[in-house]
Amino acid sequence: MSETQKSPASPWLFLVLVLGLSWLFWIPAAWVGPPEPAPLTLALHYAGGAMPFLVTIGFVFLTMAPASRGEFAKRIIDMRRIGWRWYLLILFLPPILTLLAGGLDALWGGDGMQPEALTRFTSAPLGILPFALFMLLFGPVPEEIAWRGYALDRLRDRFPVVAAGVLLGVIWTVWHLPLFWIEGSYQHGLGVGTGSFWLFMLDKAPQTLVMAWVYYSTQRSTLSAILLHFSVNFTGELFALTLRAETFYILLWYGAAVIAIVALVRRRDIGRPG
Repeated sequence: MSETQKSPASPWLFLVLVLGLSWLFWIPAAWVGPPEPAPLTLALHYAGGAMPFLVTIGFVFLTMAPASRGEFAKRIIDMRRIGWRWYLLILFLPPILTLLAGGLDALWGGDGMQPEALTRFTSAPLGILPFALFMLLFGPVPEEIAWRGYALDRLRDRFPVVAAGVLLGVIWTVWHLPLFWIEGSYQHGLGVGTGSFWLFMLDKAPQTLVMAWVYYSTQRSTLSAILLHFSVNFTGELFALTLRAETFYILLWYGAAVIAIVALVRRRDIGRPG
């Protein structure tokens, strides 16, 4: 077997290391809590969030041949892999689902959705740019380089594509758990055991399947997953949904996941990763 045809590394050690190293920082961050200086909690929080990216870089250099490393990098930065139709879906699917969910809630007499972060930028519209950059770099970039960029293909090498997507969605969900106990995190604001908590736990599986569909439809573009993840997070920060609207939102994601499953099953070009 040539250097450029090495078998992909097993995903299990990779996934254990990502979860274990992230939790190694997040559990102390949760334990430290608000009485301690906020910078310590913040540093532990961000250090844990960086682990998927750092573990991925380590695996790329230790397990991939030079040609495969180059391809891995191209999948992150090459915008040409994503056709304009897929750009439209990536950027507008989360806002459309949010608007539909808010509209359905309003039809049932609810409040639908309310602008959240948008009101912060009415007096200084340019302030949305650093906010968007922060939302991109702290979440979508380090996570998607690991989850879709590296792990998905390794799981796909061992399971049917839909099963690989569901399994990755479960792992992605579990990875977030300690964040619910870290003061200042988005998940901490949702609370543990609340309706919002359970909806957060339920939305990763359908989103993972939609991301897998987009990923395999854009020549394994990691950038496509980064942008879709960003679109989900950014839309969620700009508009606050009621609990019922959030429920509609998750159900709409499951509807999108059904479409993604059908499309993935029909594809014949999803083989072993290069």
